[in-house]
Amino acid sequence: MAETKQFCTFLLNDFFFGVEVLKVQEVIRYQEMTRVPLAPCMVRGLINLRGQIITAIDLRLRLGLEPRKDNELPMNVVIRTDDGAVSLLVDEMGDVLEVSEESFEAPPETLQGQARELIRGVYKLKERLLLILDTERTVTLSTL
Repeated sequence: MAETKQFCTFLLNDFFFGVEVLKVQEVIRYQEMTRVPLAPCMVRGLINLRGQIITAIDLRLRLGLEPRKDNELPMNVVIRTDDGAVSLLVDEMGDVLEVSEESFEAPPETLQGQARELIRGVYKLKERLLLILDTERTVTLSTL
């Protein structure tokens, strides 16, 4: 029997992404953010989640995709990292998927730029590819 993994999935500019379920703290609707002066552009601000101050990173900008339209409100995927909780701003939430390790492959050669560094690999599903995000690399902004 092949081993399986579970991923929390979301859409970002028509791309289908996943992060390991065990790294997800919670998923919440859009929250008002406080801007952070002099922060990198992908840091959209800070949110107050029941007294916990969390950095919100716009995944579109982090991956080098086109910015979200002003009238489109993102969802928050709050993930646990070694340095605490971080919110990843995504377009739309998907389901929790269980996939077989047998269908895991290296990132496609067509991935360029930032995305190439932040995608651990892909799972081939029947209708599309599930891009697996390296959450630790994604939230590490010190190299920018």
